[in-house]
Amino acid sequence: MSVTSGRRTEPEAKRPGGLRLRFAAMAREIAKFGVVGALGVFVNFAVFNLMRHSTDLQVVRASVIATVVAIAFNYVGFRYFTYRDRDKSGRAKELTLFLLFSVVGLVIENGVLYAATYGFGWDSSLQSNIFKFLGMGLATLFRFWSYRTWVFRALPAREAVASAESFLEGPVAPAPAAHRVK
Repeated sequence: MSVTSGRRTEPEAKRPGGLRLRFAAMAREIAKFGVVGALGVFVNFAVFNLMRHSTDLQVVRASVIATVVAIAFNYVGFRYFTYRDRDKSGRAKELTLFLLFSVVGLVIENGVLYAATYGFGWDSSLQSNIFKFLGMGLATLFRFWSYRTWVFRALPAREAVASAESFLEGPVAPAPAAHRVK
Protein backbone atom coordinates (compact mmCIF):
# COMPACT_ATOMS: atom_id res chain seq x y z
CA MET A 1 0.00 0.00 0.00
CA SER A 2 1.17 3.50 -0.70
CA VAL A 3 0.18 6.64 1.12
CA THR A 4 -1.21 9.62 -0.77
CA SER A 5 -2.51 12.77 0.90
CA GLY A 6 -2.59 11.06 4.30
CA ARG A 7 -4.84 8.20 3.17
CA ARG A 8 -3.99 4.72 2.06
CA THR A 9 -4.39 3.80 -1.59
CA GLU A 10 -3.33 0.82 -3.59
CA PRO A 11 -0.26 1.10 -5.84
CA GLU A 12 -1.05 2.01 -9.45
CA ALA A 13 -0.55 -1.53 -10.77
CA LYS A 14 -3.07 -2.95 -8.25
CA ARG A 15 -5.75 -0.30 -8.72
CA PRO A 16 -8.52 -1.04 -11.19
CA GLY A 17 -7.23 0.21 -14.52
CA GLY A 18 -3.64 0.58 -13.24
CA LEU A 19 -2.43 -2.42 -15.18
CA ARG A 20 -4.28 -1.14 -18.22
CA LEU A 21 -2.44 2.19 -17.88
CA ARG A 22 0.90 0.39 -17.76
CA PHE A 23 0.04 -1.62 -20.87
CA ALA A 24 -1.10 1.56 -22.64
CA ALA A 25 2.20 3.25 -21.75
CA MET A 26 4.13 0.22 -22.99
CA ALA A 27 2.09 0.22 -26.23
CA ARG A 28 2.92 3.92 -26.78
CA GLU A 29 6.59 3.24 -26.15
CA ILE A 30 6.59 0.30 -28.59
CA ALA A 31 4.78 2.42 -31.19
CA LYS A 32 7.30 5.27 -30.86
CA PHE A 33 10.19 2.80 -30.95
CA GLY A 34 8.59 1.29 -34.06
CA VAL A 35 8.27 4.64 -35.83
CA VAL A 36 11.92 5.50 -35.24
CA GLY A 37 12.92 1.93 -36.04
CA ALA A 38 10.93 1.88 -39.30
CA LEU A 39 12.59 5.10 -40.41
CA GLY A 40 15.95 3.62 -39.38
CA VAL A 41 15.20 0.51 -41.45
CA PHE A 42 14.47 2.74 -44.45
CA VAL A 43 17.76 4.62 -43.92
CA ASN A 44 19.62 1.33 -43.43
CA PHE A 45 18.24 -0.27 -46.61
CA ALA A 46 18.65 2.90 -48.67
CA VAL A 47 22.31 3.29 -47.71
CA PHE A 48 22.93 -0.47 -48.04
CA ASN A 49 21.50 -0.72 -51.54
CA LEU A 50 23.13 2.54 -52.63
CA MET A 51 26.51 1.26 -51.40
CA ARG A 52 25.93 -2.20 -52.85
CA HIS A 53 25.00 -0.98 -56.33
CA SER A 54 27.22 2.10 -56.70
CA THR A 55 30.47 0.85 -55.15
CA ASP A 56 32.61 -2.25 -55.32
CA LEU A 57 32.32 -2.90 -51.58
CA GLN A 58 31.60 -6.42 -50.43
CA VAL A 59 28.06 -7.03 -49.24
CA VAL A 60 28.83 -7.21 -45.50
CA ARG A 61 31.04 -4.11 -45.58
CA ALA A 62 28.28 -2.16 -47.32
CA SER A 63 25.86 -3.45 -44.70
CA VAL A 64 28.09 -2.42 -41.79
CA ILE A 65 28.36 1.13 -43.20
CA ALA A 66 24.59 1.28 -43.64
CA THR A 67 24.03 0.01 -40.11
CA VAL A 68 26.37 2.66 -38.66
CA VAL A 69 24.48 5.42 -40.51
CA ALA A 70 21.16 4.00 -39.23
CA ILE A 71 22.52 3.81 -35.66
CA ALA A 72 23.35 7.53 -35.73
CA PHE A 73 19.90 8.32 -37.15
CA ASN A 74 18.19 6.12 -34.54
CA TYR A 75 20.02 7.68 -31.59
CA VAL A 76 18.65 11.09 -32.46
CA GLY A 77 15.14 9.63 -32.92
CA PHE A 78 15.19 7.64 -29.71
CA ARG A 79 16.66 10.43 -27.56
CA TYR A 80 14.41 13.22 -28.85
CA PHE A 81 11.21 11.32 -29.70
CA THR A 82 10.79 7.85 -28.21
CA TYR A 83 12.53 8.41 -24.88
CA ARG A 84 12.41 12.22 -24.60
CA ASP A 85 10.72 11.96 -21.18
CA ARG A 86 13.46 9.73 -19.76
CA ASP A 87 16.34 10.72 -17.55
CA LYS A 88 18.64 13.12 -19.40
CA SER A 89 21.46 13.22 -16.88
CA GLY A 90 24.62 11.40 -17.77
CA ARG A 91 24.50 11.85 -21.54
CA ALA A 92 28.08 10.53 -21.94
CA LYS A 93 27.13 7.30 -20.17
CA GLU A 94 23.89 7.10 -22.16
CA LEU A 95 25.71 7.51 -25.47
CA THR A 96 28.41 5.02 -24.47
CA LEU A 97 25.81 2.39 -23.55
CA PHE A 98 23.80 3.15 -26.69
CA LEU A 99 26.88 2.61 -28.85
CA LEU A 100 27.86 -0.55 -26.96
CA PHE A 101 24.42 -2.14 -27.40
CA SER A 102 24.21 -0.85 -30.97
CA VAL A 103 27.50 -2.57 -31.80
CA VAL A 104 26.11 -5.82 -30.38
CA GLY A 105 23.03 -5.29 -32.57
CA LEU A 106 25.32 -4.57 -35.53
CA VAL A 107 27.09 -7.88 -34.97
CA ILE A 108 23.76 -9.75 -34.74
CA GLU A 109 22.36 -8.05 -37.84
CA ASN A 110 25.45 -8.46 -39.98
CA GLY A 111 26.30 -11.89 -38.56
CA VAL A 112 23.10 -13.24 -40.12
CA LEU A 113 24.01 -11.59 -43.45
CA TYR A 114 27.58 -12.89 -43.21
CA ALA A 115 26.41 -16.46 -42.53
CA ALA A 116 23.98 -16.34 -45.46
CA THR A 117 26.49 -14.77 -47.85
CA TYR A 118 29.71 -16.60 -46.99
CA GLY A 119 28.37 -19.69 -45.25
CA PHE A 120 25.62 -20.60 -47.72
CA GLY A 121 26.60 -18.60 -50.81
CA TRP A 122 23.32 -16.68 -50.90
CA ASP A 123 24.62 -13.49 -52.44
CA SER A 124 22.04 -12.22 -54.91
CA SER A 125 20.62 -8.75 -54.33
CA LEU A 126 17.27 -10.19 -53.22
CA GLN A 127 18.87 -12.75 -50.91
CA SER A 128 21.14 -10.11 -49.35
CA ASN A 129 18.16 -7.87 -48.63
CA ILE A 130 16.14 -10.75 -47.16
CA PHE A 131 18.92 -11.84 -44.81
CA LYS A 132 19.74 -8.26 -43.88
CA PHE A 133 16.06 -7.84 -42.97
CA LEU A 134 16.07 -11.05 -40.86
CA GLY A 135 19.24 -9.90 -39.09
CA MET A 136 17.67 -6.51 -38.42
CA GLY A 137 14.64 -8.21 -36.88
CA LEU A 138 16.75 -10.22 -34.43
CA ALA A 139 18.91 -7.20 -33.63
CA THR A 140 15.81 -5.04 -33.08
CA LEU A 141 14.50 -7.36 -30.36
CA PHE A 142 17.85 -7.12 -28.58
CA ARG A 143 18.07 -3.35 -29.04
CA PHE A 144 14.55 -2.68 -27.74
CA TRP A 145 15.24 -4.64 -24.56
CA SER A 146 18.71 -3.16 -24.00
CA TYR A 147 17.85 0.46 -24.80
CA ARG A 148 14.81 0.59 -22.52
CA THR A 149 16.55 -1.36 -19.75
CA TRP A 150 20.02 0.17 -19.73
CA VAL A 151 20.32 3.21 -21.98
CA PHE A 152 17.18 5.35 -21.72
CA ARG A 153 16.35 4.66 -18.09
CA ALA A 154 12.98 5.70 -16.73
CA LEU A 155 12.73 8.44 -14.17
CA PRO A 156 11.49 7.33 -10.74
CA ALA A 157 7.91 6.09 -10.78
CA ARG A 158 5.34 8.78 -10.04
CA GLU A 159 3.68 6.73 -7.32
CA ALA A 160 7.02 6.27 -5.54
CA VAL A 161 7.59 10.02 -5.63
CA ALA A 162 4.02 10.72 -4.45
CA SER A 163 4.43 8.22 -1.63
CA ALA A 164 7.69 9.82 -0.51
CA GLU A 165 6.22 13.31 -0.70
CA SER A 166 3.12 12.34 1.24
CA PHE A 167 5.29 10.78 3.91
CA LEU A 168 7.08 14.08 4.32
CA GLU A 169 3.91 16.17 4.21
CA GLY A 170 1.48 13.74 5.85
CA PRO A 171 -0.40 14.70 9.01
CA VAL A 172 1.35 13.82 12.21
CA ALA A 173 -0.88 12.00 14.67
CA PRO A 174 -0.73 13.34 18.22
CA ALA A 175 1.02 11.13 20.73
CA PRO A 176 -1.30 9.11 23.00
CA ALA A 177 -2.18 10.86 26.30
CA ALA A 178 -0.18 8.37 28.35
CA HIS A 179 3.03 9.25 26.53
CA ARG A 180 2.73 13.04 26.56
CA VAL A 181 5.33 15.00 28.42
CA LYS A 182 3.85 17.23 31.10
